[in-house]
Amino acid sequence: MLSIADALKTAESKLVDSDSAMVDAEFLLAAVIRSNRTYLKTWPEKLLTDEQYQTFNHYIERRVLGEPVAYILGEWEFWSLPFSVTPDTLIPRPETELLVEQVLEIVRGKKAPSIIDLGTGTGAIAIALKYERDDADVYAVDISEGALKTARQNADRNNCKVHFVQGSWLSTVPQDKRFDVIVSNPPYIAPDDPHLSRGDLRFEPDTALSAQDNGLADIIQILEQGRQHLNQEGILIMEHGYDQGAVVRDLFVQKGYQKVEGIKDFAGQDRVTLGFFS
Repeated sequence: MLSIADALKTAESKLVDSDSAMVDAEFLLAAVIRSNRTYLKTWPEKLLTDEQYQTFNHYIERRVLGEPVAYILGEWEFWSLPFSVTPDTLIPRPETELLVEQVLEIVRGKKAPSIIDLGTGTGAIAIALKYERDDADVYAVDISEGALKTARQNADRNNCKVHFVQGSWLSTVPQDKRFDVIVSNPPYIAPDDPHLSRGDLRFEPDTALSAQDNGLADIIQILEQGRQHLNQEGILIMEHGYDQGAVVRDLFVQKGYQKVEGIKDFAGQDRVTLGFFS
């Protein structure tokens, strides 16, 4: 039997292609022993059972092949809430919490705001918003039936009532339905971007990552459809690539949005753009 410390050290030596080898190993081992990373650091001398080590080693072998930790575990955390994840969904990322923060600020003081999340995936954005604003009328759209199944499960898991709609962006939302906020983290990577064939992105659904027109096709479609579904002074806000800020702001203006604003993430990169439509 190996100790926690020895098991982690062995795992780290196998994960030579990971930039976060020890962190990956700690997440996987913590899940195996049904504890947390703090426990691993507090009790490094604790011995693993043979069954625990076999399961951990299996997880490490999957990670060696490049499979994301979130898919191995079947869940990930976003906005301090637990979310089930599957290969049908993108893995919720910390930088996307900026969208949630901005939407919450936009609807601060507004009674029973109406919000729709386009391309919801795991439901992370919509569910986080509903969790913080139970009075909000929250809708979430995805074209993938598999993604919506996972999103519904996550809504139930976090005790949040969200209205789910299957379709391409706003195409299946009733024409007379209006929202105070449309929020989206759409595909924005160009199809020929080499990053798509590297690291965790190899395992995530391509349709949720890349878009035609240098990654701008879906952004343009959302901007066009959004005009028919915003209340007076409604706001459309979306995430995009760190190097797309100027182009996306121009697209907002071209499509008739006003008071267009870019918002930087914690790394100082252009990450979010918003605009009003009246």
